[in-house]
Amino acid sequence: MATLREIRQRISGVKSTQKITKAMKMVAAAKLRRAQDAVVAARPYARKMKELLQHLAAVVDVTKNPLFVNRPYANVAVIVVTADRGLCGAFNANIIKAAAHHIRTNYAELQSTGNVHLIIVGKKGFDFFAKNNYKIASKHLGIFAGLQLGHAQAIVNEAVQGFLSGTYDRVDVVYNEFKSIAQQRIMIDQLLPIPSVDGPQSGASGSRTDYIYEPSSEAIVQALVPKHLNFQIWRILLESSAAEQGARMAAMENATTNATDIIRNLQLTYNKARQASITKELLEIVSGAEALKKAG
Repeated sequence: MATLREIRQRISGVKSTQKITKAMKMVAAAKLRRAQDAVVAARPYARKMKELLQHLAAVVDVTKNPLFVNRPYANVAVIVVTADRGLCGAFNANIIKAAAHHIRTNYAELQSTGNVHLIIVGKKGFDFFAKNNYKIASKHLGIFAGLQLGHAQAIVNEAVQGFLSGTYDRVDVVYNEFKSIAQQRIMIDQLLPIPSVDGPQSGASGSRTDYIYEPSSEAIVQALVPKHLNFQIWRILLESSAAEQGARMAAMENATTNATDIIRNLQLTYNKARQASITKELLEIVSGAEALKKAG
C-alpha cells in the first residue's frame, strides 16, 4: 500500500496537471472563437463562388479548361490536413485513419506501385505517413500557428502544377469539417479535376436566371477557377483549424473532469490510510499503557 507521503505527492501532481488542462482549455476556447468566426465568414463566399461556377458551367463549355478534364488515373495526389500538435483527442487519429482507408479502398493498386502521392498539411499526419512508407510529395508544417491565405495558395499551386504537368491525374482532399465544439465531420472532397456540375433539369429552365457576363462567360470562368480553388483550400484550412481547437477544448475539459475524479479518489484513499495510521498508533499507545500497568 502506498504511504501517506506518496499519496500526497500524487494528489499534488494531479492538481498541477489539472491546472495545465484548465489553462489549455481556456486558450483553446479563445482560439476557437476566432477560428469559428473566420469559418462562418468564409462559408457563404465559398458557397456563392461555387454556385456561380455551376451557373457558368451550364452555359459554357468548361472542358476547354484543362482543370475540368477527366482522364484515367495513373497517378493520384491526396492532400491530408491534420494538426501540428496533439492533445486534441482523436482528432488526428481519425483523419489519418480516414485517409489511409480512402487510399486502401480506392487506390490500392496505385499505392502498391508507388503512384499515390501525399501532400501533407500538419506535423501529426507527416509523422505517421513518413513512418509507414507512404510516398510524400510535399509537407506543409507549422502553418496553423499563423494561418494565412498564402498557405492555401501554395498548396493549390502545387496541386494545379502537378495536375497540368500530368504528375497527378486526380487530387483529393481529406480533412475535418467543423460542426460544433464536440463534433467534427471527416470530409473527402475531389479538388482536381474540378467536379463537373449538371445544368438545369429539363422543364426547369424557367427557374434559372440568365445573366449577362462581361467581358464574356468564358473569360469569367478562366478568372474564377483559380480563385475558386484557392478559396476552397482556404476554407478547408479554416475548417480544420476550428475543428482542432474544438476537439482540444473538449479533450481538455474531459481531462480536467477526470483529474477531479482522480483527486477525489486519492483523497479518499489518503483519508483511509491516515485513519488507519491513527488507529494503529492509538492501539500501540493503549497496548503500551496496559503493559506498564501490568508491569507496575
